[in-house]
Amino acid sequence: MRHCVLVTGGAGYIGSHTLVELLSNEIEVIVVDNFCNSSKEALRRVEEITKKSIKLYPYDCCDKELLEEVFRQNTFDAVIHFAGYKAVGESVRVPLKYFRNNLISTLNLLELSEKYQVKNFIFSSSATVYGVPKTVPVSEESEIFAMSPYGQSKCMIEQMLTSFSKAHSDWNIAILRYFNPIGAHPSGKIGEEPRGIPNNLLPYITQVAIGKLPYLTVFGKDYPTEDGTCIRDYIHVCDLACGHLLALRKLYTNCGRVVYNLGTGKGYSVLEVIHAFEEASGLKIPYQIGPRREGDVPQNFASVEKAKKELNFVAKYDLHQMCEDAWRWQQKNPKGYQEE
Repeated sequence: MRHCVLVTGGAGYIGSHTLVELLSNEIEVIVVDNFCNSSKEALRRVEEITKKSIKLYPYDCCDKELLEEVFRQNTFDAVIHFAGYKAVGESVRVPLKYFRNNLISTLNLLELSEKYQVKNFIFSSSATVYGVPKTVPVSEESEIFAMSPYGQSKCMIEQMLTSFSKAHSDWNIAILRYFNPIGAHPSGKIGEEPRGIPNNLLPYITQVAIGKLPYLTVFGKDYPTEDGTCIRDYIHVCDLACGHLLALRKLYTNCGRVVYNLGTGKGYSVLEVIHAFEEASGLKIPYQIGPRREGDVPQNFASVEKAKKELNFVAKYDLHQMCEDAWRWQQKNPKGYQEE
């Protein structure tokens, strides 16, 4: 059977890599993206990598009238929902922006999916829903208590999907809780392109390495960890993309509602990531210690047993490879997707 998937936010960092995975596995895609935090060039490069075409609607998922055009004009059997604001720090400063965008876009997609009977839905959630974990690694059964408005919006959407699933027993919904995606496609053609000062660690490091930023700010060195810096579970974005393909296949077995952590099961501190990048690139990364960043938790890494057992998901890339691929992307694209 030929499958076709609607991918919202498909031009974004995780979305574009997932498109490569889907297209490479003979799954057709339709993309909705308003490019508020992404580039159309990413889609062109996905087409270049896969030698496949992408049907694009440059729409905002919060505009239900426009979004319905996509459902009315096309036939697809699943939705993968990436579109949403994602910066933890910004969400603390402007919480309503995050609640409005992230909740309304998902509500619109669910209402239209219900109307047009698209019964397979994958939601891009986050490990931030766990807040400050009482124990690590965190499993899918761990307590949910997000600290930032960004994480809280993810929790609210998860609750929305759970309630929706209870009312629609014939639907299949996968909630994927990402840990920290880093790296880039091995070709160096697509990668992470933050706007302004990066919110995430590795693109911050690569921009310092390329000379775009003078030094890295490490947010806090007084956490209760071995070297005092935050510990996170870093997963290669290509591994994460593969997780979406496996989750999609799971939905096609009529599995109902499922929740999976997508990570490596290993935690690395900020300083360990800096040193791994220095080893991969041969460069020294200057950094300064700054105050803690509001919304950050001391450590968080995944229990990945459930995804391994039920999806056959195992992350393949190690931290050194993640850093190598991120550096290759940055070197080939010093200005991101912008033309030189």
